[in-house]
Amino acid sequence: MYFAALLARTEDGWEASDTELDDVETLSDLTDLAREASVDDDTVLVFIEQEDAWFGVVRVDGEEDPRIYVSDAAAAARSSYGEILLTDELLGRDPDAEDDLDALDLDGTEEGEPEDDGAEDDDEAADAADSVPSGPIGDTEILADLGVDEKELLALDGGDALGEIADVLGASEVLETVR
Repeated sequence: MYFAALLARTEDGWEASDTELDDVETLSDLTDLAREASVDDDTVLVFIEQEDAWFGVVRVDGEEDPRIYVSDAAAAARSSYGEILLTDELLGRDPDAEDDLDALDLDGTEEGEPEDDGAEDDDEAADAADSVPSGPIGDTEILADLGVDEKELLALDGGDALGEIADVLGASEVLETVR
């Protein structure tokens, strides 16, 4: 089960709204959604969690690039919503770099040999999962100026991590209203 919410900082504190991620396909879509919730280009936090598996925080400050933290990249990689957060940049990949040999389909069928029955697809999926590191990834200082330092953020795991973050921010009551 997933939970997603937006926390927008205002002059009077934090405002929370639950959000539907069905129409969100990219980090850019998620950033646009956060900017729409922003009051006077102030900070907006996007909270996403998959129950007891992983959580992610995306921070959008005005027109700046979004900052991202994911508690467990490997777990998030197995999730459609997690894949939105795990950008090539976050994973340290160069999206334009493609090995010429990888681009070629050299599976042995050029000589008339029979194709394998999907075993190659399974190998490719396993390779993709292996290329994502296990554990936290992203900007560990994402919430430092809001009272959650790197050490505290890294200590959070599953459970009610987002609730604990909201508590430090003074936004636990507004977050609970949208849960």
